[in-house]
Amino acid sequence: MDQQFNLPQRQSPIGVLVMFFDTLQLWARGLWPVLLIYIVKFKDLNSVYLVFGVAAFLLIVALIAYLKYLNFTFYLDSDNDEFIINEGVLNKKRTIIQLNRIQQVDINQSLIQRIIGVYELNVDTAGSAKKEGRIKAVSHALAVALKTRLSVNEISKDQLQSDDETLINSVEDDKPLVKISFLSLLKVGITTNYVKTFGLVLAFIITIFDNVKKIIPEYDFSDEELESYIDQGLALKSIGFVFFVLIAVILMINLIRVIFKYYDYQVTKHNDSLVLSFGLLSTKSTIVKPEKVQIVTISRNYFQKKMDTLEIKIKQATSGDRQNNKSIIEIPGCDENEKAAIFKFLFRNIPEKGIQLKPNYRKLVFSLLLFIIIPAILFFALANYVDPSLLDYVFVVPIYVVFIGLIVFFGYLNNRLYISDDFVIKQSGAWDIDNSIVDTAKIQGVTTSQLFWHKNADIGSIIIHTAGGDLAFQLGNFTTIKHHVNEWLYKIETSDSNWM
Repeated sequence: MDQQFNLPQRQSPIGVLVMFFDTLQLWARGLWPVLLIYIVKFKDLNSVYLVFGVAAFLLIVALIAYLKYLNFTFYLDSDNDEFIINEGVLNKKRTIIQLNRIQQVDINQSLIQRIIGVYELNVDTAGSAKKEGRIKAVSHALAVALKTRLSVNEISKDQLQSDDETLINSVEDDKPLVKISFLSLLKVGITTNYVKTFGLVLAFIITIFDNVKKIIPEYDFSDEELESYIDQGLALKSIGFVFFVLIAVILMINLIRVIFKYYDYQVTKHNDSLVLSFGLLSTKSTIVKPEKVQIVTISRNYFQKKMDTLEIKIKQATSGDRQNNKSIIEIPGCDENEKAAIFKFLFRNIPEKGIQLKPNYRKLVFSLLLFIIIPAILFFALANYVDPSLLDYVFVVPIYVVFIGLIVFFGYLNNRLYISDDFVIKQSGAWDIDNSIVDTAKIQGVTTSQLFWHKNADIGSIIIHTAGGDLAFQLGNFTTIKHHVNEWLYKIETSDSNWM
């Protein structure tokens, strides 16, 4: 296979169309103010000049896209174990990726790429906040063969020189280890992302309302006139109707998002890796290698527990930037048996909870002070000394206290750290309960801290550092924490395991 990629290769010839649409989208984003002016003044424009201008614009975009296609080449330097990408029109760019630094290789297919019949290959490395290599238009056979070569660095040279079609067919012929059913996706759609979706809907409504206010002229209505038009009973019914409509919209948005994103989700075992593929309009395929997995999180809430469904999130090595939260690998809609099958492959055995560490009651007190007492004092201080009209909304205070109080209380009850010989499990969450699992062999460093007024209570905090992120636990028994930290540090110094 190395011989196939040793010579510079171009993308599929039909990839010129992908380059055209990509360049057109890029230019449209940069020139959207000009396009907006043209749309607003469309009736005042000379039709001949308009057609000529649009044709000239598309011709320039097509020329640039073609030059991008000609100058885009990629090849494998077997002597130096490097994957090299050359690109650029005027400013030439050469990207050199060390094979041993490649963290993840994805095969994606957008709607346009699906219509054209090509695939996109993304190469991600540890320590980078973005995709370092992106090939936008290759055939499926070439994409799979290249992904196999870039992802599997440990296989022998004899195997690398085997027939490409054999490798491709071996991936496609494997039976799925886990296949998420449509019913499971429906369960996930109606039981997740309530707060996030509500925030998006609320932001959309506020944006529309602000724009309508700017477009529609303001009219002078006195309070008496408004009250005469509004029936209080009808207003309460309207509020209830809007509330139920909002819930229905949130559920519908969640369902659509989950189905479009995760449709036909399959987890296939291939050699020593997991191959994940999913998507309705835009499909994605990625490889997960057990030795590169850093943190695995199980997430589920009360409804999901009753429905025997959960979500698995996998974190591999990252640069530590927030952008990398987007690259977390999610496996939604698993049941207990499917979770066990995935865990046996990733960890070789099922992680079990060992010694339990609970946070000291001071953590609950501090959280109540920070999120309830201080905000309530600030509200009444502002109402008394700055704006007395705020007292009209005093009924919100008990609702806020009860709602936030429940979140803080259940968050405290669920906050636990479990330590066994091989695993550390951090449990957290008020409604969605997360169990984040770290193999102790993947720990890169440990930070402990103790405030001087916590010494008599023998409590302190710990942060476990991995290449995929950190796990933090506050105000646990400090003697127990230090004991296990010494064990982990000894294991770090004496271990020769490959965490990458």
